[in-house]
Amino acid sequence: MKIRIAEKTDSQKLIEYDKHIRAEELESIIILKRVLIAEEKEKLVGWLRWNLFWDNTPFINMLFLLEEYRCKGYGRAMIYYWETLMRQYGYTLVMTSTLSNETAQHFYRKLDYIDSGALLLPGEALEIIFTKQLIS
Repeated sequence: MKIRIAEKTDSQKLIEYDKHIRAEELESIIILKRVLIAEEKEKLVGWLRWNLFWDNTPFINMLFLLEEYRCKGYGRAMIYYWETLMRQYGYTLVMTSTLSNETAQHFYRKLDYIDSGALLLPGEALEIIFTKQLIS
């Protein structure tokens, strides 16, 4: 598997799959180098989008693997790659979240992310906020 920072040419393929972001916003964060792509034999496996929470703390907005690549270690590899990148950028704390009715919460806990709060929006399941201290 190859993990790399997304390039502008990746936006068309990503927007086909990722219905949680407007095309213009995706293009903007690709320019900021805040999208990672995972590939296997040059075929898309998944992606990780991130931004800065409070303008100073890296926050994973989306980790998505295509169905046939789930539960095979690709997600873990992408998270480790991203965490290494965040350390290189000088960050010591990272964040993410998931809905309480999603199994992703167990994935993040296995990777040493700690429940750090929650958000409850009308008509939605509880959003669990996770943090992780990065050790150099």
